Amino acid sequence: MRDNGGVTSAIREPETPAATTPPRLIATDLDGTLLRDDKSVSPRTVTALAAAEEAGIEVFFVTGRPARWMDVVSDHVHGHGLAICGNGAAVVDLHGGPGAHRFVKVRELPRGNALDAVGLLRDAAPGTVYAVEQTYGFHQEPAYPKLHMETPDGLAPVEELLAPDSPTGAEPVLKILAYHPEMEPDAFLTLARLAIGDRATVTRSSPSALLEISGPGVSKASTLALCCAERGISHEEVVAFGDMPNDVEMLTWAGRSYAMGNAHPDVLAAASGRTVANNDDGVAVVIEQLLNERTRA
Repeated sequence: MRDNGGVTSAIREPETPAATTPPRLIATDLDGTLLRDDKSVSPRTVTALAAAEEAGIEVFFVTGRPARWMDVVSDHVHGHGLAICGNGAAVVDLHGGPGAHRFVKVRELPRGNALDAVGLLRDAAPGTVYAVEQTYGFHQEPAYPKLHMETPDGLAPVEELLAPDSPTGAEPVLKILAYHPEMEPDAFLTLARLAIGDRATVTRSSPSALLEISGPGVSKASTLALCCAERGISHEEVVAFGDMPNDVEMLTWAGRSYAMGNAHPDVLAAASGRTVANNDDGVAVVIEQLLNERTRA
């Protein structure tokens, strides 16, 4: 969902946490993590994902991307075919292929909370502009810059887009995107979290000052925990990968977690291990190690 250029690099060699509980599920972010910077899945990574599934380890893609941007990995889903999208706002069945996905679970941002968050952040950071991500639509304010790979479905002030009687009022809101043209990204994130409080969950995955605002308690970690509970999988049996602040909760929750070599400093601090950068197939490197552990056990 973002260009990962310019993100702080790891300064130490890749590290592997001590082997503990055998993994039953791999949860991986996409952009800046599983995907290379050209948004491709390398042949080595394709082979590693298939080998994990063949060994009985489920693979979940856990991303900030909306469901309609999942074609990049739809050919690589195995077994369950599910992905967690929108930073935990939706669980999507990708088996139908691009454009034919099915929402299995939706954790929406209530419109009242969304409007509260917008008002609080407008007061705290004048100049912020907004876009609204829904299950099937994307709408934005006229001043919102072209940051995404698509043309918006509609242009209007965010208060109109979020009004219950708007033309899309019956469609769930998955998250709000808030962009500031001047603030430093981490400073904007800190300010927004303080301003919005528990009205919504605020994170970021872009190197620019672009925030992602979801429903209270909605995160990659909380939705992944729900999916694991449905499968009888404990957090100790999960291995997670990520590179940006929206991955921190998931990496902290998982029994074993890896920050990419290109990861944000907060991710390096949260993960229990480190691997090499996304362009060096850091996820595949660890999966190969995990499968070798199983062979030796």
